[in-house]
Amino acid sequence: MINKILIIDDDRDLCALLKKNLETEGYQVNVCHDGETGLTEAIAVTYQLIVLDIMLPKRSGFDVLTGIRKSSHVPVLMLTAKDSEADKVSGLRMGADDYITKPFSSSEFLARAASLLRRYTVFASNGEQQKQIIDIGKLHIDPAKREVCRGGTVVGLTAKEFDLLYFLAENQGKVFTKKQIYRAVWKDEYAFDDNNIMVHIRRLRKKIEPDPDTPVYILTVWGVGYKLGGEKG
Repeated sequence: MINKILIIDDDRDLCALLKKNLETEGYQVNVCHDGETGLTEAIAVTYQLIVLDIMLPKRSGFDVLTGIRKSSHVPVLMLTAKDSEADKVSGLRMGADDYITKPFSSSEFLARAASLLRRYTVFASNGEQQKQIIDIGKLHIDPAKREVCRGGTVVGLTAKEFDLLYFLAENQGKVFTKKQIYRAVWKDEYAFDDNNIMVHIRRLRKKIEPDPDTPVYILTVWGVGYKLGGEKG
């Protein structure tokens, strides 16, 4: 199967370059130059990766991301023109799976895109069918459907949030360092100043915990890392 990638960016020269590079790698690529058209395309067509700029006409990248996450767990690689920590954290909290700051090299972009596609494709095509449904407390985690329910209600998770939760659930009670989690879920080496894990943990807690300020599922083991506990009843 040829992976389909959607680029949503109003920089036509950059889009042309990225499209050419991706197509050279064997991907099928479509391009939209404004947020409104991009969101419509992202919802109407099944893509394996969406490359999304933050600054867009008609609709901001954040608005587009919010719209995408209402119906899809497709990996989203955010582009930002400024090295803003606030923009990066906001994007991750809203459901982005990774981000890259302009200007960037073609090799870095292709590496990040390939990494997201590889993790998503492997998990989607092989992992779920071999993995078991996990029930912990009121959580029901179905890897085949990539679906999480709490008390019978479906919880909307991004692709990376699901991967992170399932990894911890498979190893309930075992404590993992950030480095171990990053290697297992992101399939990459952990950078000391990378706050991806912390942002994703915070988002997960807001979605699955009865009280995010007093978590019963994703527990912090101070000075070590994180583990998955379980709600009673």
